[in-house]
Amino acid sequence: MLLRSIFALAGAVAIWSTAAAAETIKIGVTPGPHAQILEAVKPIAAKSGLELQLIEFSDYVVPNAALDAGDIQANSFQNQPYLDNQKADRGYKIEQVGLTVNFPIGVYSRKHKSWADLPEGAKVSIPNDPTNGGRALLLLRDKGAIKLKSDVGFKPTVIDITDNPRKLKFVEVDAAQAPRALDDVDAAVINTNYATQAGLDPVKDPILREDPKGPYVNLIAVRAADKDKPWVKILVDSYHTPEIKEFVQTKFKGAVLPSW
Repeated sequence: MLLRSIFALAGAVAIWSTAAAAETIKIGVTPGPHAQILEAVKPIAAKSGLELQLIEFSDYVVPNAALDAGDIQANSFQNQPYLDNQKADRGYKIEQVGLTVNFPIGVYSRKHKSWADLPEGAKVSIPNDPTNGGRALLLLRDKGAIKLKSDVGFKPTVIDITDNPRKLKFVEVDAAQAPRALDDVDAAVINTNYATQAGLDPVKDPILREDPKGPYVNLIAVRAADKDKPWVKILVDSYHTPEIKEFVQTKFKGAVLPSW
């Protein structure tokens, strides 16, 4: 009886020690693939003593503000140009600690079966934030729809258009609202996570699709003061596993591309 009691006490102490050692962080995500992938990461991170609590945000602006304010400890929703723009504009001390996935952006239409079918003067919606709006214009430039100034970098705006042979009319909308604009425009440039959330197929449905290149790989971000903390390595290592790569490839079938 005494021996059994000692073993029972030892087991209880071991369980308590494991629970005490576990750390919980809040990580901000946008609905759709980012949230789905992090759900798959949760049990892997838990094996290393890191509990992930996902906090969903419906737009691209709040997650960095929440991270900078300390309301969350990490986020996974953005690419490097977007993060750089937010840091420059708002002074956030936020750093990239690991790459995640790439979402080739696409042009969708409910009125036309191909880009060639768009009439002269067609209305095309693009995201209204500098990074995704610029990305949309670069896509249209690369596909020969417009020409841009030579020195625009990754954040061109409509005033940087130097040639618009089909006299396209650009309508700037919030990225999260882009799917809702489809009924009001001839075509809409929509980020993959919002396209999938709206029931669109990012592989089959776009009438134009971005080549999977450039700096638009998404990332995990944390506050600069936290980047060397042990939980950051656990989070990134848990994401960068063969299991998550297989999950992304199987779940999204080419709409989302692993980038590690």
